[in-house]
Amino acid sequence: MEKVYLDSAATTQVRNEVIAKIQDCLVNCYGNPSSTHSFGRSAKTRIEKARKTIAKQLNAKPSEIIFTSGGTEADNMILRCAVRDLGVKTLITSKIEHHAVLHTAEELAEEYSLNLQFVELDEEGTPRLEHLEALLKADDSKKLVSLMHVNNEIGNMIDIDAFAQLCKEHEALFHSDTVQSVGHWEWDVQKTPVDFLTAAAHKFHGPKGVGFAYIRQDSGLRPLIFGGGQERGSRAGTESLHNIVGLEEAFILAYEHLDKERRYVSELKYYFIERLKQLFPDVKFNGASALENKSTYTLVNVCLPFSVEKAQLLLFQLDIKGIACSKGSACQSGSSAGSHVLTEVLCEEDLQKPSLRFSFSMYNTKEELDYVVDVLKEYALS
Repeated sequence: MEKVYLDSAATTQVRNEVIAKIQDCLVNCYGNPSSTHSFGRSAKTRIEKARKTIAKQLNAKPSEIIFTSGGTEADNMILRCAVRDLGVKTLITSKIEHHAVLHTAEELAEEYSLNLQFVELDEEGTPRLEHLEALLKADDSKKLVSLMHVNNEIGNMIDIDAFAQLCKEHEALFHSDTVQSVGHWEWDVQKTPVDFLTAAAHKFHGPKGVGFAYIRQDSGLRPLIFGGGQERGSRAGTESLHNIVGLEEAFILAYEHLDKERRYVSELKYYFIERLKQLFPDVKFNGASALENKSTYTLVNVCLPFSVEKAQLLLFQLDIKGIACSKGSACQSGSSAGSHVLTEVLCEEDLQKPSLRFSFSMYNTKEELDYVVDVLKEYALS
């Protein structure tokens, strides 16, 4: 096999239907959505249709959906505006959040002299609900909690309903980075009392450079970006219409095929896990990534029993063989620093071994996974 792509947690292959929608929009709907002539009105109509589509699936109001350039902007916007506008004095998160949350939290703590606190992790690396409850009870300060639904490196999932309900009971604001979750799991923001969610189209077979924030109505947030009155005054800047249309199509298709594709991808994941166990009896799976009821079906993080020497060249050797995976999140791959997530969940001995994130999609096959296992076996014996 020439190419095997197992890095869908970094970005997904764009569906052909999405490409067709984007192309049609670029050719036939190129007006500025803020213009009042027919070209502009046509563009504006497409944006509002996309907003309603997303809102309906999430059981939200269309006015609660704000289009952004992606998950990072949405996370930054929500955290920064909540602290600036809502009187937040205590920011609670975890040390395994995506850096879009973690680094923003650190900056805000310094800028606003916030009390920055971290929820303890259990033995598998999942934030502990009991410790969050203790932090919420500690004092009467206005609190904002930010915990991701699905961890982008080890796949651990929190019980989002329980965490959201706990925050509501203690009158704390609750934000969840759901970039690895939207498009892969069902959502109902009336059932799950979150205040803020974030999503990125390229995680569910849409285009890069577009996402959205869910911001509960009457939250009190003011804009982060000022200029025109786009996005109902919440985010200035001419909307990326073709990307929004692509996001909508990807979103529709993700939920139309969710059950079928989830079964298929889950089967791939656990087939791969069993093949690795057969080949490497000492293999370990980081976090809860191999546990069906505690992790997402889209990825597994593997700690391979290789020597330090072999570990140094493993990712390079896989790339030579046409296999794409990741040693951490794509956002970190250019850094010489190790994964901050694995640093929190692994012992010192296992940190010296190679850990790889393999992430799957409907475009993968068992034959591809067999090829990857064969390449790993060949490298282990070389």
